[in-house]
Parts: sequence; structure tokens; C-alpha cells
Amino acid sequence: MTPDQVSAEETPRTAGNSVSVTGLRKSYGSNRAVEDLDLDVGSGELFGVLGPNGAGKSTLLEILVGLRERDAGTVEVLGADPSTDREHLRRRVAVQPQQAELFPNLTVRETLHLWASFHEEAEAPESVVERVGLTASADRRVHELSGGQERRLLIATALISEPLLVVLDEPSTGLDPNARAELWDVLLAFRDRGGTALLSTHSMEEAESLCDRVAVVDGGRIVACGAPADLVSEHAPHTVVSFRRTGAPNTAALRAMSGVEDIELHGNRVLVHTHRADEVVTELTAMTPPPQDLVRRAAGLDNVFRTLTGRSLDENEDG
Repeated sequence: MTPDQVSAEETPRTAGNSVSVTGLRKSYGSNRAVEDLDLDVGSGELFGVLGPNGAGKSTLLEILVGLRERDAGTVEVLGADPSTDREHLRRRVAVQPQQAELFPNLTVRETLHLWASFHEEAEAPESVVERVGLTASADRRVHELSGGQERRLLIATALISEPLLVVLDEPSTGLDPNARAELWDVLLAFRDRGGTALLSTHSMEEAESLCDRVAVVDGGRIVACGAPADLVSEHAPHTVVSFRRTGAPNTAALRAMSGVEDIELHGNRVLVHTHRADEVVTELTAMTPPPQDLVRRAAGLDNVFRTLTGRSLDENEDG
């Protein structure tokens, strides 16, 4: 049963939203992890929940798949309440946590045959191996796989049950750029086959490159939601000019330049946010000595997060 073969009778809201959340709250003692959160994920979307560690992303996903009880609010996943209809969802929703264990001495092929045996209906393991790009490694043992190959195998164990919705917690953490791109291709192909994917991430690149829409989460609340390009256009319609500093920067002089909106210091680099990039670059290059390694780029979701919260996303990495 593939995502596009499920009838509306089996899954009442498949044609609209795969996930609908209203007024969701969850606290741990005095710490409110999720607070009055509203969220809709459309069927066939690749949807990202973007925020720093400690923002409430994992708690949200755990509630959506029935692994954690909520304190208040309504939650509907594929037409069912995950807190009471877990059996209904177990056959339709696949979960891929950030950390999971596989049997190291089984081959890729053996692993997927084992996972297929756990389900009444499952896609042929050989087909899933091909979909995740592991055909050439099908007879290699798990402990012989690279990090990227093992992560794709984990995704394959989720896809083999032919789910309508896949929920992934930080799927590309720790992967090199090539492995990350290969993983993204697998998720995009799942979306293109009619599936819905919901993932948490603190990577701006992942959110911008992969997701159809993104919910920006901070302090258990959604502070913005939309297509990445739309969020940037609305909340950060400027350019970032950066350069390497060789001494203490004259921030007062930088702020006095035409069109400068903000200044950031990141290690030995200075980031100048401006809506007049050409003029700023001209003024910078006229300085003595001129700045080193001058780079200009369009603003991204990292700038959106800073605009909405007043800080950089990586400032909360230990939270």
C-alpha cells in the first residue's frame, strides 16, 4: 500500500492535512517545553520544524507519534489521535529517531527482510534497497557501512512499511555534505511518491534546501511558518556582507555606513546586515587597511531566526 493508494475512508484527512495541532501544551515541572502551539502539515509536504536544541522540537514529534502524552490541546495525525489510536497510526506512520540501533552483523538485505517481517504489509526489501541507493551495498554488513549509508539504511527501515507519514528527528546530524545530499534525495523521492515527511532540524541549510515549508520554533512556540523563501522575504529582506577582521572592528563606523541594519561578530568574521549592499561594499573596500575575504550573500533562515528572536540560532545549541 503506497501513499497514493489509501482511500479517504481509511484516512479521513489525507486529502487535506496529515497533521493538525491546536493549542498544544506540554510541561516538565516548571519548564514549559511546548506552549499554545498550532500547526498544520499538508499531505504530500516535506515539512521542517526548525529551532535550536531545547526549543521543543523533539517533544512535539514525540507527542505526534504517541510516544509522549500532552497536557492540553488537540492533535490529529492522519485522522486519528495519537494518544488513543496508536494501533491505527502504527500501520501508517513511520518514526526515525536521531539515534537507533541496527544489528551490526546483518547485511543490508538481511536487515530489511527482518524489518519487513514485522509488518503485515511491506514493500519488497529489494525495491527499498534500490530506492535508498544501497543496491551496491546490499550484501555488506551494517558495521561495514559508512555513516551516510547507515543513515540511509535507517530511513529504509522506516520506508519498508509503506507509511503515509514519516517523522524524523534531526535526520542529517553528523553527516558529511555528500551523505546529507544523498539522504535528502531519498526524502524528496518519498515526497514525490505522495508521502508526507515531517522532520526536526537545527540546520538552516537543511531547512532551506529540503523543506517545502518550515515552522520556526523558539521556546516551545512557533514564531513563524511558511515556505523558506517567503520567510526570508518577509523577515530578512537584506544582504549579509561579511569579512575577516585582523583587529578589533570599529563597529561605530560600520553602523554609520549607509543602509546598515545590524552588526554581528562571529569569531574572526564580521557580518554586516544591510539593504544597500553595493554602497556598503564600496565603503568597506575604501577603508585602510581594506577588509580581508570580503563575501556577500543573500539573507537566509538564520537571519530570519535572528530577526524574530534577537539572537542567532547557534546561541542555544546547548539548550
